[in-house]
Parts: sequence; structure tokens; C-alpha cells
Amino acid sequence: MPENTGAWLEDLTWPEAKARFDAGVVVVVPVGAAAKAHGPHLPLKTDALTARALGQRLAERLPVIVAPVVGFGSYPAFTSFAGSQHLSAATFKALLLELIGNLRSHGVSRIVLVNTGVSTEKPIDEISTGADDLLVLHMRGLGAAAERLIEVPEGGHADERETSVMLALDPRSVRMDKLALDGPFERTGATGDPTRATAFKGERLLAARVDDIVAAIGKRWP
Repeated sequence: MPENTGAWLEDLTWPEAKARFDAGVVVVVPVGAAAKAHGPHLPLKTDALTARALGQRLAERLPVIVAPVVGFGSYPAFTSFAGSQHLSAATFKALLLELIGNLRSHGVSRIVLVNTGVSTEKPIDEISTGADDLLVLHMRGLGAAAERLIEVPEGGHADERETSVMLALDPRSVRMDKLALDGPFERTGATGDPTRATAFKGERLLAARVDDIVAAIGKRWP
């Protein structure tokens, strides 16, 4: 596999990984829940699939290595929803520190954490403060160029944005007959208005977020 192209870490052999690490490659660590409630209309894998898609598109744009998606995090607001898997903040921070420590021990000195969650922001910020080798990017701060497409900006979870992204990535997984929410977050596990979602909006959101990540990496490590 050519060293001037992006790749998933899991697809490399260890000598190939070592060669890229020794050359100073940027390693991207996507963070996205493998199983977390996203309303009655989106699958539990929504965050993980989004994180995977961002990683894939980054690998197509830059000669980065994308580490396996970290599929577990701290999600206290979702513990009552069946299937949602939650770690304490302390355990989540310990998990990330060990994974990052593994990379550092192999000589990696440029690491980008791309976080798709909200409750994961604080723990990630806490472990990254003062770390010169870490660039943290939270998805809430990405993709502003596509926000003009969002008709109902209020929301934040399983809303018009997330539903649009899933319609772009995995439309068969979206339960279209469940888009109209029948209660508050405590009952549905969703907020906002997913009925306004479209695959077109999802593609534009993903593209704008990747553009922002590429720009942030280029600014941090020209």
C-alpha cells in the first residue's frame, strides 16, 4: 500500500504501520458510540457509522492513518434506553489514555481525535489539555458551511442533521415511518425534527465536516 495514501490501521501489517509511524504520519482516532439510542428511527450504531465515514473520507483526502473507531464512551443521558452501552467518565478517559499511550509508545507524535458525541466532549478535553501531540475536533464544531441547509436548527440528537447523515450513509437503516417524534427526549431518545432530513443534506454535512477536519490538520501540522 503506497505510503502517500491514507489507510486504516487495521488494514496494514505491523511493518507497514511502523514505517508510517517512523515517517511521522498523522493518526486519526475516531470516537463514536457503537450502541447508543438515536430515537425510534435511527439504529444504535449511528455514531459509529458516522465516525467510520469521516475516517474513510479523511483517508481518501490525506495520507493519514485512521485507527479503529472507539465505539465506547460516556453517555449518561442514555442509560435508560435499551441497548445503549455506557462507560463512566473515568473509565472512558482511562480507555482513551491507554489507546493514545499505545500510539505514543510506537512513536506516533501527531494524533487527531475526531469525536462524534456530546457528553464525550468534556472527558476528551480533560485528557487532552496541554498535550502538544493531540488535536481534538468535536463534531458540534464542524461543518458550519452546510448549516444553511438545516431548516430546524434546534435539536442536537437524532435530529435533522443526524438523520440526514444516516440517509446519506445507510438509508435502509432509517425507519422512515418513525420520523415523527411522539414525545420529549426522555421518552424518545431524540430531539429536533428528523422529518426535515434528506440524503442531500447529509452528504453536504459530511463533506463540510471533512473539509473542516482537513483544514484543522493542515493548520496544526503544515
